[in-house]
Amino acid sequence: MYPAVQFRHKLKKLLTGQGFTSARQHLRRSFRANPFPLETARVIETIDQSKLEGICRRYAVDDPGEDWPKYLNLDHWIDVNIRRIRRLELDMSPPQHLLDLGCGAGYFAYIAKLLGHTVTGLDIDDVPMFGDMTQLLGIPRVVWRIQPLVPLPDLGKFDLITAFMICFNDHKHPGLWGIAEWEFFLDDLAKRLKPRGSVWLELNREYDGTCYTPELKGFFKRRGAKIDDHRLFLLHDSVEQL
Repeated sequence: MYPAVQFRHKLKKLLTGQGFTSARQHLRRSFRANPFPLETARVIETIDQSKLEGICRRYAVDDPGEDWPKYLNLDHWIDVNIRRIRRLELDMSPPQHLLDLGCGAGYFAYIAKLLGHTVTGLDIDDVPMFGDMTQLLGIPRVVWRIQPLVPLPDLGKFDLITAFMICFNDHKHPGLWGIAEWEFFLDDLAKRLKPRGSVWLELNREYDGTCYTPELKGFFKRRGAKIDDHRLFLLHDSVEQL
């Protein structure tokens, strides 16, 4: 990261309070022994290497670009998901019941499982590698396509529902979700949260570089969402219909 970019990032953290949050998290971690050390190499070592190599042989390509074989770069994607785990403080919380929407290869769910959490993944079955990888990692996966104005299957109640790099909102397609679709979706998620449960959503950027229209951002704020660029955090009372 260039010095000027680093400075702007640090300034933003000070202005938004992120710096104080980071300091608080660091202090809490210093007093708490993790059930599993969150290091990329240690996480990868827990995976059956012969079976992992078999998956890589079947699906790896020389230059995946932005296509799905890029997720076989475990060093990168395990590191990405360790940072997600830390951001959600799952390395400091007691065991929780999690639902990960669009779970992909299952890396986030797997790291959470190593920390003692119970995780269910949900995704479509269009990429065979994702199915093979989640099976290798021992992640229960529900095959389901999230569609506008259609409720999720009944999977029980959860402490935390997550979705990263969201595409189910018709990302970069003509039917990109608006307020009506998101309102239905959040109302549906509220039915699947335990008391004091929460929802963490991370949106992708559209062709114009934005994650949401001003109107949609206003809707999320009215629902009580804490918004940090492409990230949305909602507590149970905020997810429930106003």
